[in-house]
Amino acid sequence: MLERAVRAGRDGADGGALFLADVGRLPVREGALDAVFGAGLVSHLADPAAGLRELARVVRPGGRLALFHPIGRAALAARHGRALTPDDLRAEPRLRPLLAGTGWRLVDYVDEDTRYLALAVREG
Repeated sequence: MLERAVRAGRDGADGGALFLADVGRLPVREGALDAVFGAGLVSHLADPAAGLRELARVVRPGGRLALFHPIGRAALAARHGRALTPDDLRAEPRLRPLLAGTGWRLVDYVDEDTRYLALAVREG
């Protein structure tokens, strides 16, 4: 995906930059970013709390985090033949305290068949 975005001219567009890095050790100085967009990210992190703390480190206070997936939790579980369970890390009751414990405040949460979006603000 990264190579395709670079070929499409999206690297450096509008002041943004694309790079490949380990979310546990981002090559970005503290508070350097205004926002982070994570597509399908949280459920793939070996240590979700550590990854979210690292994202908080590189985002300025008041900055934003968007956790996105093009399909909601229930639809994704059904697609994979699994039941939707309350212990899913992306479920709002689990995600809210995880974010709060890693420097974020959840401000909006949408979990519909056609999209999943959790928006958070970097605490101060």
